[in-house]
Amino acid sequence: MTSYAGARALVIGGSIGGLTTALLLRDVGFDVTIFERTPAVLDGRGSGIVLQPDTLRWFTERSSRNPAELSTSTRWVQYLDGADTVVHREERTWSYTAWGTFYRALLDDFGLDRYVLGEFAAGFDQDETGVQVRFVSGRTERADLVVFADGITSMARGRIDPTATMGYSGYVGWRGTVPERTLSDHARDTLADAISYTVVPNSHITMYPIPGERGVGPDDRLMNYVWYRNVPAGPELAEMLLDKRGFTGPVSIHPGQVQDRFIEEMRATAAQVFGPAIAEVVTGTATPYVQVVQDVRSSKMADGRVALIGDAACAARPHAAAGTAKAAADAWALHDALQQADGDIAAALRKWEPAQLALSAALLERVVDMGERAQFRGTWTPGDPSLRFGLYAPGR
Repeated sequence: MTSYAGARALVIGGSIGGLTTALLLRDVGFDVTIFERTPAVLDGRGSGIVLQPDTLRWFTERSSRNPAELSTSTRWVQYLDGADTVVHREERTWSYTAWGTFYRALLDDFGLDRYVLGEFAAGFDQDETGVQVRFVSGRTERADLVVFADGITSMARGRIDPTATMGYSGYVGWRGTVPERTLSDHARDTLADAISYTVVPNSHITMYPIPGERGVGPDDRLMNYVWYRNVPAGPELAEMLLDKRGFTGPVSIHPGQVQDRFIEEMRATAAQVFGPAIAEVVTGTATPYVQVVQDVRSSKMADGRVALIGDAACAARPHAAAGTAKAAADAWALHDALQQADGDIAAALRKWEPAQLALSAALLERVVDMGERAQFRGTWTPGDPSLRFGLYAPGR
């Protein structure tokens, strides 16, 4: 196995995918610095993540932290109708975390010494010996390897594949959390120990418990949901994506910034179409927010000594709960390719790229079909095994 002691790597983007990549690059010997565009450490807004093996792998194989401290789990997958009657139930255990909980754990393992905030990458050039990255502040940094983990709006993707553009799915995801302890007995009993779905015409919602800021116990957990709702492209979507300050959020509108009239309509509709338990969670959310569901996939993930991972390379609809797992899988595969490359970074990236491109293509094809079935074709059927979560295949 090759050690890259003395070599320098930059990771652009300090979210979960970027942190996982940086930790694994450091594991093979690189001197790693992360550059994160935001001026302060990131805030996960309470969003939930379904934990798949690739996502959790750093903590199961490399970290001293106990993974159980980061997650909740449920035993059942259930579908509820508009009266809270269970229309389908199967025993299938899933684990979950909160975005912020998982991010902070990775950041604790990486440390803050090489985690640089407030630096927005603007461009890069490379030659046979390295890559120079330019930042909007005027700063420049040179490294042997640069990995862009800068998300769906990645600057580097347009450089590596100018034809890769984001496509709107035709729907948005309303997201939010409610403290589980504040729910009624009926809601807690109905939603207990399960990930719960309700499918209504041209829409569906999924709901599950995640850790709260203070821990994973019953008094700390949050009930987290994503509700997918169709919004036509054009003036209607553009108006929804104006926040209270009058700024457009092309990817999301953050908690506290969604216009009140849209929240009021969302709550009123939830009370009409969902059963009492799910409606209680949605209508009780203090600051729901909106994410635009979009797809984008680069035809290239490697260019010389530059790599794209996670959403920077392929941002896929979340129906397979595989976004963070895909970023982690990209990072672990890069780790392995570098170890086997006898120090030749460009050769390692060339070897790494084809399988990750194939994984991206297969995932994107599957989640697009899942979304179309639920939101437009009306063929999302409770219990259909092809609709299960999984990065590599349904249920895997």
